[in-house]
Amino acid sequence: MFNLDLSGKTGIVFGVANHRSLAWHIALQLHGAGARLAFTYAGERLKEKVEPLAGSLPGSYLTDCDVTRDEDIVRVFEDLSQRFGRLDYLVHSVAFANKEDLEGDFLDTSRTGFHLAMDISAYSLVRLAKQAVPLMEKDGGSIVSLTYMASQRVVPSYNVMGSAKAALEHEVRQLAYELGPRKIRVNAISAGPVNTLSARGISGFMDMLHVAREKAPLRRNIEPAEVGKAALFLLSDMASGVTGEVLYVDAGYNIMGT
Repeated sequence: MFNLDLSGKTGIVFGVANHRSLAWHIALQLHGAGARLAFTYAGERLKEKVEPLAGSLPGSYLTDCDVTRDEDIVRVFEDLSQRFGRLDYLVHSVAFANKEDLEGDFLDTSRTGFHLAMDISAYSLVRLAKQAVPLMEKDGGSIVSLTYMASQRVVPSYNVMGSAKAALEHEVRQLAYELGPRKIRVNAISAGPVNTLSARGISGFMDMLHVAREKAPLRRNIEPAEVGKAALFLLSDMASGVTGEVLYVDAGYNIMGT
């Protein structure tokens, strides 16, 4: 039997926007198992949402971080080193694309919009992982990112984010290969559609929810807590032999042919 006790473990969660965020539901599972957590926010507008959430979990640490700024990332991990001295878990739930690049034709994606989506949604994982390694490599660690099946299939209106998620999944495999000898595992969760702040920016999102509910083998949409529990598994030693994988948490929708 496995006793999932993460007391004495530390983690940092990037990407909480509000109480609906999948990153928040992952954080709840980690905290419930005893882990001490740090959170980041991007800008004062999000701070208003994230600060009370982080404050509701005793012992949590909150700081700002713009993942497009290397100096911000370096500062965050220097603070972590001073406060925690180590890092066991990193949750990457960061994604963004301009609204105009999620509408109309993918053919019309702007150069700057493509670069922005890739920078925030994909490249950020590489930069965060690089800074996390020195805090993880003594005792090992685990990294989990969030992706979506548009990395592999055409999802109308997902557009440039599909390209970003495809890049992200490659990064998961590449980082898993490079960090494996350092006892650091890297995985991703491909979640089904969930009503989050970022999802609302996708045109036709409610239709996506309906289609997934009608066609998934479980005949329902997933709950955010289910993503949280899957992440807890991947981050913990229960998944000690799992790395470089994409775990689908979508009520089985990904297995369907139509």
